[in-house]
Amino acid sequence: MRLRLRRTVAAGSMLALLGAVAPAAAAYAQDDPRSCRDLLTADAPAYVQCHWLATPDEALGVALFWGANDNANLKEATPYPGQFIDCSAPGSSCPTPPDGGAEGDENSPLPEDAEDGGAPECETGGDRCAVDGHDQGGDGTDNGSETGTGARTTVAAQTTAARSGTARPATAEEVAAAAQTPAGRAVTTAKGTGLRVWLDTELADDWKAGEEAFAAAVKRIGALAARPEVAGIRFSTQLGYDTTFTTHEEITAFVAAASAALRQAAPGKQLGVHTVVPEFACGAVEECKTEMARRYPLLAPERIESYLSTGAVDQLTLDGGLLRGGYTAWRIDAGTAQRNQSIQLRARAWDVLAQIAAEETGLVGEVAAEEVAERVAAPLRDGGAQQVNLWTRLQDAQGGVKHLTAWDALKKLSPLQRRMAAVYDPAAPGTDAAADLKRIAEVFGQVYLTVA
Repeated sequence: MRLRLRRTVAAGSMLALLGAVAPAAAAYAQDDPRSCRDLLTADAPAYVQCHWLATPDEALGVALFWGANDNANLKEATPYPGQFIDCSAPGSSCPTPPDGGAEGDENSPLPEDAEDGGAPECETGGDRCAVDGHDQGGDGTDNGSETGTGARTTVAAQTTAARSGTARPATAEEVAAAAQTPAGRAVTTAKGTGLRVWLDTELADDWKAGEEAFAAAVKRIGALAARPEVAGIRFSTQLGYDTTFTTHEEITAFVAAASAALRQAAPGKQLGVHTVVPEFACGAVEECKTEMARRYPLLAPERIESYLSTGAVDQLTLDGGLLRGGYTAWRIDAGTAQRNQSIQLRARAWDVLAQIAAEETGLVGEVAAEEVAERVAAPLRDGGAQQVNLWTRLQDAQGGVKHLTAWDALKKLSPLQRRMAAVYDPAAPGTDAAADLKRIAEVFGQVYLTVA
């Protein structure tokens, strides 16, 4: 219920996305001197782009440079200087491995006496040891001096609890029991239609409620996700956008704790979060970036990237709600906002750190077929996302409900089917869950099942 209410409020506060027009993309390709799209077949989709790393003329120049004068330049070339130390050279100082250095995994960040991911025992006499990257005193207390000590203490306690047994893989009996719940039956039905299944839940409120509530929620989701039918778990939506958290340290602690606990409770499953990065759509407009940083301090790009760079999440979903109308004060229309965001995502190479998905809430109700196609294709064509999630039902802040109606238009996008995911709440079906999921499978390749 908390998750559904949160999404109702979020949908009421966010605007729907309007993408860039396809002819414009083609025009840009024609004007780009590095475009090689003319080499593609005539039936190549508009979102498929081609760019020369070196144009044919440039490649010829490179070959002529190295081959001139009997390869004189190539013969004179020397290796690029690297940052290497010759440990055998006089005066060099290189670390030596401890005795028995062949034992253990050299890539493991944990000391050798940390068994099964647990914390090593600190020696007596005031010596310090490390737990999860934090210096600990002999009594196990965190001696860090950074701000947000309370948040770090929380995540240390939650993570330690997860590793010590509070979070653990579900037993066969627990998995079987979870399969008989309404959510479990929805997973079975979705898998039977051929859909790739994600669980869509919210753990932030449970985490803030304390260790007992958090452990119970993780156990419930873990038992449901342990089944092979489930590919992943999205454990938070509107992360940093709503009022659940007030500091970056608190969000960081939650993400780390939820990730650690879920990886224990449901090993091998992908983990994801949903949020928005308002500054991305500003492009080069400094006034816009300054204002968005002021309005949304918890959604700064470097802060969102911190969740990706630590490996806490495998998928990041960015909401498109602000792109339409959210930037009119700076004369940035929806199409330009979408392209600006895609450019930022490509430049930062976030797709190397995690899978990037776009989420679209604005296709419920009556929408023109061409608008449907463009909103789905724009993030994929621009290279800003690898998949697009569409809501099948939307309840606004006044209680009004709209359903996805553009089924015929979506069926025409069959080449994109695997990249399209439906966000569906089996507790609020259009007709019944079995019929709804069968219809979803005709259009989408994946489904995010809302689990309270």
